[in-house]
Amino acid sequence: MKSFEQIEYEDKTLAIVLRHEFQKDGIEFLTPSHFTQQLGYMKRGKDYVIKPHIHNAFNRSINHTKEVLFIKSGKVRVDFYSDNRKYFKSLELNKGDVILLAYGGHGLYMIEESEIIEVKQGPFAEDKDKIKFEPIDESQVIL
Repeated sequence: MKSFEQIEYEDKTLAIVLRHEFQKDGIEFLTPSHFTQQLGYMKRGKDYVIKPHIHNAFNRSINHTKEVLFIKSGKVRVDFYSDNRKYFKSLELNKGDVILLAYGGHGLYMIEESEIIEVKQGPFAEDKDKIKFEPIDESQVIL
């Protein structure tokens, strides 16, 4: 299991996974600069200071919702689908893992009781933001 991986399907990044054991000095953004949701990692030493700052108002165009899931506890299986709802593969996430879901479809199955913190762009419009469909049968899961 890699501590950082990209889930790719037909030359499209469906997800970026950051496992709890990932470590690197400094700061690194793990997403391409054009993603409308940015995922970065930083490790800084004691007494390091990030200067106070303000983010400027800046108009952006967001066409697809991206979401970041932090697995606070438990064990979760993520099932990946193409844009046309074709199942691709699955992977398991554990406590402390982080995933950015970028493109394609996805479903979640709780292997254990789990707590998940979700961060995504807003405002959320349930009727416009997503199309729900039936998950694959458990016999089709590819880990």
